[in-house]
Amino acid sequence: MASEVIHDPAMHRYELLVDGVQAGLADYQLRDDQIVFVHTEIDPKFRGRGRGSELARGALNLVRAESETRVVAKCEFINKFITDHPEYRDLLSR
Repeated sequence: MASEVIHDPAMHRYELLVDGVQAGLADYQLRDDQIVFVHTEIDPKFRGRGRGSELARGALNLVRAESETRVVAKCEFINKFITDHPEYRDLLSR
């Protein structure tokens, strides 16, 4: 199964697509120079396969590549992902 994470700035979210089907999303809000992740969700039929981590990793990689925006992880899943993957801590707002 081919997967990719895309950014949909009009909807303020990152989406995980698996074979072209939306498998998950990470919603955010913009505040000044911060991107505040507020909710992450994986479709039940795609759960249990590491798709949430795939979405978090892809979204954070896109944040890093697309801007100087700092991350605020209000979403528990994104917060835990960053805690477990220290290579993303530099993205956090101080």
